[in-house]
Amino acid sequence: MQTRKKYIFLTFLASWLLIFFFGGDQLRRFAFFSGRKAEARRNWPRWTDRSLLKNFADPEELQRDGDPSLLSPRERRAAWLSVYKSSGCRMESCFDFSRCERNGFKVFTYPRERDQPISEGYGKILASIQRSRYYTPKAEEACLFILSIDTLDRDHLSAQYVRDVDEKIRGFPLWNGGRNHLIFNLYSGTWPNYTGDLGFDIGQAILAKASFDTESFRPGFDVSIPLFSKDHPQRGGERGWLYRDSVPPKKKYLLVFKGKRYLTGIGSGTRNALHHIHNGKDIISLTTCKHGKDWEKHKDTRCDKDNVDYEKFDYQELLHNSTFCIVPRGRRLGSFRFLEALQAACIPVLLSDGWELPFAEAIDWGKAAVVGSERLLLQIPSAIRCIHPERVLAFQQQTQFLWDAYFSSVDKIVHTTLEIIKDRLSPHRSRSRFLWNTLPGGLLVLPDFSTHPGDFPFYYLQHGSSPPEKFTAFIRVVSQAGSLSQPILRLIQAVSGSQYCAQILVLWSCEKPPPPSGKWPQTTVPLTIIQGRRKLSDRFFPYTAIQTDAVLSLDEHTSLSTSEVDFAFVVWRSFPERIVGFPALSHFWDPEQGRWGYTSKWTNELSIVVTAAAFYHRYYHSLFTEYLPAGLRELVDGLAACEDILMNALVAAATKLPPIKVAQRKQHKDTVPQQAKGAAAAAGSRRFSQRQDCLNQLVDWFGYMPLVSSQLRLDPVLFKDQVSVLRKKYPRLER
Repeated sequence: MQTRKKYIFLTFLASWLLIFFFGGDQLRRFAFFSGRKAEARRNWPRWTDRSLLKNFADPEELQRDGDPSLLSPRERRAAWLSVYKSSGCRMESCFDFSRCERNGFKVFTYPRERDQPISEGYGKILASIQRSRYYTPKAEEACLFILSIDTLDRDHLSAQYVRDVDEKIRGFPLWNGGRNHLIFNLYSGTWPNYTGDLGFDIGQAILAKASFDTESFRPGFDVSIPLFSKDHPQRGGERGWLYRDSVPPKKKYLLVFKGKRYLTGIGSGTRNALHHIHNGKDIISLTTCKHGKDWEKHKDTRCDKDNVDYEKFDYQELLHNSTFCIVPRGRRLGSFRFLEALQAACIPVLLSDGWELPFAEAIDWGKAAVVGSERLLLQIPSAIRCIHPERVLAFQQQTQFLWDAYFSSVDKIVHTTLEIIKDRLSPHRSRSRFLWNTLPGGLLVLPDFSTHPGDFPFYYLQHGSSPPEKFTAFIRVVSQAGSLSQPILRLIQAVSGSQYCAQILVLWSCEKPPPPSGKWPQTTVPLTIIQGRRKLSDRFFPYTAIQTDAVLSLDEHTSLSTSEVDFAFVVWRSFPERIVGFPALSHFWDPEQGRWGYTSKWTNELSIVVTAAAFYHRYYHSLFTEYLPAGLRELVDGLAACEDILMNALVAAATKLPPIKVAQRKQHKDTVPQQAKGAAAAAGSRRFSQRQDCLNQLVDWFGYMPLVSSQLRLDPVLFKDQVSVLRKKYPRLER
């Protein structure tokens, strides 16, 4: 008996050893994934247990390895293509890259035929393209082509439906089966199924479509865009309802919805079930059957009561007073309320299974929206109650950033579409997900300048770093004398005496050639002469000779001491994303004239720092030259002193922050035109008038007033205090 037990024990032990050596890997794998699934169940939903998103986006969270949703657009495209190998079109197979190699990324819009009507929305799209820096009127230069045929509404029951599109596009010599073409569409299909059918063959064209479903979406090729109305602003657009970095008050409602209820047909299931989560207290879910021609034929027992309750609440009031907004699918996957919720800082709770979210190739919607399931509607209230208040604020901040950066106007929607396509052409120079999802956003971060966040002025604080301790002095000379005046010589000596100066560049914009090297003063830092083109915009050209991040922009008649330069640079290093300087102006709205004006009077407010004596980051040279369209730079060249205002407007549009004025030994003040006399009066009046015109034309181009006012001036410690000068770091500032 003992021997039998011994053999049974040995057999059992041998079996376990065999399983361990030959099947242990599978067992460990099974245990690992079981643990992962159990952990996922305990931590559901995932977004409730992530760390607080600080100031729109947490860099560590965005750049963390191991989560495919946080990959860069380039890496995400590669992952998509490995899964969708049978997809019909890819950039590599349906796009001719050689057309973009000759002239870069240029976009051509087909000329509009006289008898060809277009909708207001499509007219705005074409205008946005023609206003962009990529537009070209020459087809032979183009990399991408846009049809003049209105393809926005492809519901054949619509009055704006264009017929015989197939026949028309086949007659275009540039069509080439749709290759290198981009087609915009907002509405596809019709009653009762509302399929994605456009009524014509798009061939190899890229489709930028609203309400895109994941099954028909071609990853890395098509672009999903938001559904927007014909009244959506062309440019600028209204700002979001939550101010940057502000803490909103506790909202009255947790979750709201007010909209149509479909009694039959596609989309009716989700909206018919919304009444189940309504509690009349902090969750308001209101629907109405009263829409369409024959709603009374299909109305159910709930319709009359629903219609009465529906009228008790105002839609805009609900948006303003709710933390979360339900965004269910309509007849199609997308709806207008998606953008409405973003603008209102009402966190979208998406109930639209299979919807490819707008610009999901670049935007991380997990930081701004809750993606729910139509089948798990009843779990939504308990899920969102679990979200920590700090996390809620992070969501709200991100909705405002995304609204302002990509969705507030047709211009931004169209330009984001173009930038995503452009990134695909040069994957090695594409923007990372961090750059797309962090202020100022992908449109204002140029990958041709750099793809590393540390090279831009916006991310020093987030990365815990500071700008380098050197600057480049950039002096613009326009004097027609052709010789070196005493103010220039004194300025060079003062700047070169700064302990932070690395080099001096002189932009010579005179008719006569610059003096020989022997005529220039001896300095302790390199001094280089650059021959200009005698244009005002030359001042902000991205010269390769500029070797530092910090640029000190100066005019030949500027008078500064070394102490002033040192102090201003120290201040700039604390605010590298802003313009920091000395002479300041302020803008104001003139109700009598019905236009914007500016003043150089000494007031408590400022919104413009004159670039005749100012520090800023060299990236703004690239942004000025490459981001702005050529027409805007030509405007600057044609109006006196307009480049100052445009640079300040551009920096304010990117940062949403005002410039900073620092203490100054000598006060600079523009001569008021009315007080001047003779020829000087005429020149001053003309200059003043041109600046006013420049300011208003820039507001028209931006679509809003980008300048931000401030009442801040930074002085050194003990500045003008009645103490010994030996205790002051910058005593010369007071002389």
